[in-house]
Amino acid sequence: MTNQQIAAIFRDIARLLEKKKENWFKIRAYRKVADEIEKSPAELSELAAEGRLREIHGVGDAIEKKIKEMLDTGKLQFYEKLKAEIGEDSDG
Repeated sequence: MTNQQIAAIFRDIARLLEKKKENWFKIRAYRKVADEIEKSPAELSELAAEGRLREIHGVGDAIEKKIKEMLDTGKLQFYEKLKAEIGEDSDG
């Protein structure tokens, strides 16, 4: 997956969390990390291979695991469950 694809998923997660009326700080964190990923000159796949994902501002343990899952599998279970919970199909 590309940086843009991963950033788009994080941005959509923020949108879905907003729909669920989740904590504003969590929503903002997903939006901020999406922005940071989009402006990163390095590909996340390279950073992950080098163990350097946390160099991106806003990437902590939970986000790092989500990025690795997307890079490894091409999808994110948390995102799929969230979409199902909100009632959106897997195509968005």
